[in-house]
Amino acid sequence: MHPRVLKGRSTAFAAFLPAVIASLSLGCGYSEEEWKAQLDKYGRLQSQQQATESRLAETQKALEAEQAKVAELTKQLEAAGVDISKLNENLQATSTQVSQLSSTLEEREKALAEFKARARQLEQIKARFETLRKKLDELTKLGLAVNIRNNRMVISLPGDVLFDSGRETLKKEGKDILAKVATVIRNDQSLLQRYYQVAGHTDNKPLAGGPFRDNWGLSLMRAREVLLFLVSPADVKGGGGALPVAKWSAAGFAETDPVATNDTDEGRRKNRRCDLIVVPSVEEMLDLRAITQ
Repeated sequence: MHPRVLKGRSTAFAAFLPAVIASLSLGCGYSEEEWKAQLDKYGRLQSQQQATESRLAETQKALEAEQAKVAELTKQLEAAGVDISKLNENLQATSTQVSQLSSTLEEREKALAEFKARARQLEQIKARFETLRKKLDELTKLGLAVNIRNNRMVISLPGDVLFDSGRETLKKEGKDILAKVATVIRNDQSLLQRYYQVAGHTDNKPLAGGPFRDNWGLSLMRAREVLLFLVSPADVKGGGGALPVAKWSAAGFAETDPVATNDTDEGRRKNRRCDLIVVPSVEEMLDLRAITQ
């Protein structure tokens, strides 16, 4: 309830009480005991009114603090790449409802509970992403980009470092980088137990003929080559990452998922890549689904 309304109601009640007392004191059939009982009754009512107004003010203050907290966490997660756009749709109606002057204490307490629960969810999701990002810090030191995209942690490997133009055979430089990536994952038990997908991507320049036929074929075969290297034993010819094969899969996306414009050479270079996608766990997916429903 708006502070001005609370103040107005309190003032009106305080002004009303003396009038009641005055009327009772005129001897309208009340005994002294009855007069005192009525006076006590109105005193209790005034105390209850003041207590309710105090709770309303405290609840409103707490609600505004939780709303600010949710807004800040939402801003931080969206800046990191986590898509929780539907969150705003769900809570906007609640915010509109409790902003009305007629909203009751019960409505405000219910809204406060909703915002507190949402803030806890956002804090948990933020903590999970930050923990995972810290575990992958070693990869950023190798010059690789580690970002959140489509609510998934993505390790991006430049295609031009891994492959020659139009080819799917890994270059030595590419194998060296993949071996280092595999070492980081193998040395952390929690990373080793996660599921991953290798996603191949190309620019939008058509691939005419050849064994891959089109960009779909090229992106898929490049993803396959990266996958095979990462799951091959380290002592095979050409080396390997010795990662658990059951935890890895591959997919090709051709030019359908660009990260930059295809109108410049630099943009096309960025789009030619292989992403290692950290697949969210069941618990993480449930959290994200729950927060966007």
